[in-house]
Amino acid sequence: MKKIALLSCIVFFFQNALATDLTDPLEWPMEIKTSEGEITLYQPQIEKFENNRMEGRLAVSVNTNGELLFGAMWFEARMETDLDKRTVHLIKMEIPNISFPNVEDQAKINKLRNYLTSQIESWNLTMSLDRILGSIENDQYLQKDEALINNTAPHVLYRTTPTVLVSIDGKPITKEENGLEYVVNTPFFIVRENNKKVYYLNGGQFWYASEKINGPWSESTKVPSNIKQFAEKMATQQEEQDQDSLANTLSSAPAIVVATEPTELIVSDGKAEYASIKDTQLLYISNSENDVIMELNSQIHYILIAGRWYTAPSLESNEWKFIEPKDLPEDFKNIPNNSDMASVRVNIPDTPEAKDALLEQSVPQTATVDRKTATVEVQYDGDPKFEKIDATKVAYALNSDKTVLQIDKTFYCIDNGIYFESTKATGPWKVSTKRPDEVDEIPPSSPVYNVKYVYIYDSTPEVVYVGYLPGYTASYVYGGVVVYGTGYYYQPWYHHYYYPRPVTYGFGIHYSTYGGWGFSYGFSYGWIGWSYHRHAAWWGPCGYRYGYRHGYHHGYRHGYNRGYNRGYAHGYMAGRHNANRNVYQNRNNGVRKSISNRPSTNDRNLNNKSRPSTRQNNVMTDKKGNVYQRDNKGNWNSRDNRPSNKSGNRPSTQPSTRPSNKQQLDRSYQNRNRSNKNYNNYQKQQRSRPSNVNRGGGRRRR
Repeated sequence: MKKIALLSCIVFFFQNALATDLTDPLEWPMEIKTSEGEITLYQPQIEKFENNRMEGRLAVSVNTNGELLFGAMWFEARMETDLDKRTVHLIKMEIPNISFPNVEDQAKINKLRNYLTSQIESWNLTMSLDRILGSIENDQYLQKDEALINNTAPHVLYRTTPTVLVSIDGKPITKEENGLEYVVNTPFFIVRENNKKVYYLNGGQFWYASEKINGPWSESTKVPSNIKQFAEKMATQQEEQDQDSLANTLSSAPAIVVATEPTELIVSDGKAEYASIKDTQLLYISNSENDVIMELNSQIHYILIAGRWYTAPSLESNEWKFIEPKDLPEDFKNIPNNSDMASVRVNIPDTPEAKDALLEQSVPQTATVDRKTATVEVQYDGDPKFEKIDATKVAYALNSDKTVLQIDKTFYCIDNGIYFESTKATGPWKVSTKRPDEVDEIPPSSPVYNVKYVYIYDSTPEVVYVGYLPGYTASYVYGGVVVYGTGYYYQPWYHHYYYPRPVTYGFGIHYSTYGGWGFSYGFSYGWIGWSYHRHAAWWGPCGYRYGYRHGYHHGYRHGYNRGYNRGYAHGYMAGRHNANRNVYQNRNNGVRKSISNRPSTNDRNLNNKSRPSTRQNNVMTDKKGNVYQRDNKGNWNSRDNRPSNKSGNRPSTQPSTRPSNKQQLDRSYQNRNRSNKNYNNYQKQQRSRPSNVNRGGGRRRR
């Protein structure tokens, strides 16, 4: 009779609790106070997620009149993700099952489950992405390898003095304007007066002159006034003028290297200085911003470029070769996670950092698109020109400022992660409700390969639910690690206008645990915070136009390990607001990025009684619904709600017997702790971000 009375109270509790707001904070366990007692919700355990749907379970405890009852609750929900804030909103939740072990009154449990199911949409549950990734129990959600990625090494240059790599997209293309001729297929400002021999290049406070675009370049103090005025005009027309303040601290001009093919630059501050990596037979170059490691036994150098490892016998070598991630020396896995080179662990297969990155590749950025108001404008340089992609039924527009596909008699424009369609190449366009299957045939050798990572999940007469995986912003998987870019060089379009294609090399791309993909310009010292050119499309890594910053000797390795404030306050930005930024945030018409952008159903609630619990986050359930609590000695105690003993008291926990699934419980508990650590580190990093920085996320890099 006591159990029946308790279950009746549970229903009453939830009727009151469902009127509370579960959106904030993100701490677990979550405690819900009612007039009759308290309910504790423990950190969810994720069983499955696919597209924008998630399934999982969580442990629940109900405390009333001195009685404590434990149970398991399964849930299904639609995800609305905000990868910038690293949060996931679970909406339209359903409760397919709820279990209180060894409680026989199934009718009461069914009543509770039915009530939860009918009321659950009033929940606005927010979870940390880091905690979700750490709660996933099945490795099947790791992204699969992309076998056709091109890993051929770019041209690698090594310098021992401050040097800037000026990348040009193939053979220089020039355009005349106001009596001047400037190079359009580079983000750098290179210009000369018509019929004059001397070109001028501007970066930060320095001007350079050369009779050839490819150099050699030397510093110049005499620059024609009309060229200076033109540079100011071009710069002020950009959306952002966000140069790194460190660029203005240089006392002398760095050297210039011009590249017209995929090239990467390694720079050390003088002769390379090697330092040991603890507990390994590895050395790293301590006076360089590049990730360069040397194995002592073989004397082979390893450099990390765009998530890929390349080897050579010396830094000066012209024969860098790609090495499969699985073939890296075993000692790479022994690099301590608190060392100056800890950041490279994400690109070493089978490390926890690599696994987290692979899991994150499976999480989509989602948005809700209003079918009536969402629009797109497509421009062509002349009449539309399409080229068929080999071995597919897909053709793509060569001369458009957007990605436009032709499949049979239908045209699709994929813009900012949204599919639009039309019966004509020029429109009018409407939001698509079905993703064409043919896009899955597009190979990485095609410049429009990234659109295969854009999805349509569902639709109503009013809205379309869409999302994209990191592949849309050039983040891919190869050999058990994440890499940036396909590695292919794509020919740009140029007639009256220059339309660039995605690039992989030339910008020092690297992966940051808290910021995604970021990039630098070698020793550019934040030379250029924006592109000078007014192209509808922009050449460089995705997000180039918003600019990254970095400063040599001011962050990354030492900043990462010696304090987040120091590491973030200096150096360059490496954040998902840039190279891996949320593209939905750039559309203001008809796109709702996340649930946080609309009024919550909980706004009308009068009282918010939910709060973080003071209980330990040490209660978990297995897949059968059994509930276990871990003690300080690492033992798992069953919380199975067995009847009271003869004295009328029910033991708070059962004897510390070894559960048959102890190994799985231990692994889940370890993952939970690691994910909570990642969440806390991310929050710490966010709090330490300087107030004068208005873009970028994640840690900075030296």
